[in-house]
Amino acid sequence: MTQIPQKGIVVDFYDTHPINEQQILEKLRKDGFDTASVSQDILQNYDQDHYGGVAANDALATLAGLDDSCHLLDVCCGMGGPSRYLAQNYGCRVTGIDLTQSRIDGATRLTEMAGLENLAQFKCANALDLPFAEKTFDVLVSQEAFCHVPDKNQLIKECVRVLKPGGRLAFTDILITDKTRDDTKARLQQELTFQELGSAASYPRALEGEGCAVLETEDLSDHWRVILVDRLEMFRSLKDQTIDRFGDAHYVKWDDAYSYFVSLFETGELAGGRFLARR
Repeated sequence: MTQIPQKGIVVDFYDTHPINEQQILEKLRKDGFDTASVSQDILQNYDQDHYGGVAANDALATLAGLDDSCHLLDVCCGMGGPSRYLAQNYGCRVTGIDLTQSRIDGATRLTEMAGLENLAQFKCANALDLPFAEKTFDVLVSQEAFCHVPDKNQLIKECVRVLKPGGRLAFTDILITDKTRDDTKARLQQELTFQELGSAASYPRALEGEGCAVLETEDLSDHWRVILVDRLEMFRSLKDQTIDRFGDAHYVKWDDAYSYFVSLFETGELAGGRFLARR
């Protein structure tokens, strides 16, 4: 199996992430919902841990031509929010994979709570060594997660390998620019476990190197710049919960790291991109 450098650090990062199963359930209960059984229509307002919420899911689904005939792979699925949303709203069968077992366990329980376990299932797996046969999936999606995965060429190779001929790969990610400094990359690796960052040029190059046709690229930087400021405030609103669970030092460390990250979109050292390719 391909090993991920600092794999344990990536897992620890998400084991102590402010958005987690406990936080989702606590917020549902606070808002008066019975967490023994919550519909996906309700849950989707609490479990979308990516930029742009359900609108971003719809954008990827539309881009990839997702429908009820598709078997979808959600790479680095986290808590499974997009997987559940796409399963319910597009009728597709979804398999989600993530490196962090606690995220997979939470995704599985939340999916059962919403009654979608027949459509969406989850597996702890390494994106660099996907545990699936060649030509298994019709569509592959991922949102702001490839930044945590090193060796982008191997990552893209694996993503393409498990797609059927004609299958579509639609994803978003955090990107470096020509303004990104080496010390910035080092700090992001240290504080946010960004193992390797792609660029607006490197992803199409890697996809074409695997025989894919790159159908669309889109710069999301202006859109994300607004979203990330709001997201920082959302994380800060979880201060008490974060401190209760992980301690004051962890909250301060997270706030410093995320504030720095958000500032890089203002300076142009980071950008956001959406990509669509066909095998």
